[in-house]
Amino acid sequence: MPIATDTLAKLSLAPLLIAQALYVRQKALNLPEPPGPRQGHTGTGRALRLLIAGDSSGAGVGATAQARALSGCLVDALASDHQVTWQLEARTGDTTRATLARLTALPAAPFDIAVLALGVNDVTKAAPLPRWSTDQRNLHQLLRQKFGVRHILASGIPPIGQFPLLPQPLRGLLGRTADRFDAELARLAHNDPSLHHLPFDLPFRPEYIARDGFHPSEVAYPIWAARLAAEIRRLDLG
Repeated sequence: MPIATDTLAKLSLAPLLIAQALYVRQKALNLPEPPGPRQGHTGTGRALRLLIAGDSSGAGVGATAQARALSGCLVDALASDHQVTWQLEARTGDTTRATLARLTALPAAPFDIAVLALGVNDVTKAAPLPRWSTDQRNLHQLLRQKFGVRHILASGIPPIGQFPLLPQPLRGLLGRTADRFDAELARLAHNDPSLHHLPFDLPFRPEYIARDGFHPSEVAYPIWAARLAAEIRRLDLG
């Protein structure tokens, strides 16, 4: 199998990339996960059991409260015509493999829809693409078998190549790696009718990025949630 061009570039630029990664780690503003409920029941209409799992974006980093983060915005968007029973299982730094372990440790509970926000940490922590793909498939299988999930909405990997926090060439190389991972996620969805890949294709605007230069802002979260809510409504859950 040929080696991807971004992988070759990482090997040739390893000393510079390591130095840049260390610099970013020292410079980065560490925003906390916002306070607020991580489960609840609200709304009127058709019953919908919703699980949200993922990394720091799923946990709402960049927002001041869960009500203004992904979970709160998504539940609010659905509550006008659904009785939403929801649970958030997301943590800063989690990879796909860490999320798989987290959900494996939870007691079984029924959900109709699972929303996944994963991949950035797999990219930044240099997970091999074949291993990541296997972890994704194992996660999807767990969601179906243990939690009875009928539809999995996998948010595409954000455009890391546009994150202001990251210097070049690190930013560009991580961006190309993220594109390969997102293409693999789309391929998995193409072959799995219960898996839906939603590209993270928000137009890049400064106001969509939190003050750490890395996470979504409170302006971006409701737009992201609205797209997820529209996809959930499109699915036949009757």
